[in-house]
Amino acid sequence: MTESNAAPGSNAAPGSNAAPGSNAAPGSNAAPESHAAESGRELTAKEIRRRKRRTPPPAPEPLPGLVDAHTHLAACGGRTADDVRAILDRAEAVGVDQVVTVADDMEDARWAVRAAHWDSRAFAAVGLHPTHADDLDDATRSEIETMVADDRVVAVGETGLDYYWTTRSDDCADPAVQRDAFAWHIDLAKRTGTPLMIHNREADRDLLDVLAAEGAPETVIMHCFSGDAAIARECVDLGYVLSFSGTVTFANSHELRDAARLTPDELILVETDAPFLTPHPYRGQPNQSYAVPYTARFLAEVRGVSDDEMAQVLGGNARRHYRLPLP
Repeated sequence: MTESNAAPGSNAAPGSNAAPGSNAAPGSNAAPESHAAESGRELTAKEIRRRKRRTPPPAPEPLPGLVDAHTHLAACGGRTADDVRAILDRAEAVGVDQVVTVADDMEDARWAVRAAHWDSRAFAAVGLHPTHADDLDDATRSEIETMVADDRVVAVGETGLDYYWTTRSDDCADPAVQRDAFAWHIDLAKRTGTPLMIHNREADRDLLDVLAAEGAPETVIMHCFSGDAAIARECVDLGYVLSFSGTVTFANSHELRDAARLTPDELILVETDAPFLTPHPYRGQPNQSYAVPYTARFLAEVRGVSDDEMAQVLGGNARRHYRLPLP
């Protein structure tokens, strides 16, 4: 999970764009009701901006064969089996056949496994986000190991290093604690032969050094890759998979687009990190897995290939790296 402005450990979904108390169904395009509009009063500029932030983007044109390589279904409103089904139905309608829903903490991890059993289109990644690394003790280690053995769990993570929050939140784990927890997750991925899903925020060099020191597992997935071309080159030379979110579409993401251009076909994924990082021109609005085609089409343009070719590469890679069944 990246670029969230909510404090780690908050009971609200970090960075969630959902309006508190909203009655819109998960996966709905419905905008929150405006009392001003109902009364006939003209909306202020602030009210218009607030309403836009709460309005999901329109559904893109379908682009078959895609997989959302990293999402947070619970934070998208998928708290029940029916909610998850609604979110995934909407994604499937535009060509996103499967998703990997990711845990931040132990409560999220338990929920992610349940969600993956509720719907055959969902798979789970389990572990402790680096900001929650100080939750790792003997009990949580044992529970995560048990979860990883579940056949609906396809990755260990998201784990890694997050230096952004260390100076902004009293609840964020210390960097040394993060490094120890990261090393444990690396070892778990190697022991179980499970892909490792990486969270990296403002910690490029230290994160790569820890992976080198511990010895990386066979599959390392750099979730929401945010590095420049030099870091991207270093990662792909090591065989690491780079997963691009809606941030690659942002106007100021020139270096990230350079990274996307140089990533080999076999090492590129696409993700939403929903409900965060909605692609341009809908930045700041609620994100869900159905928005994957926007980013996939942008990657196709950046890489100079057709939309269909890009979708087949991205979906095929996700199924291969996560070992997902064909939909």
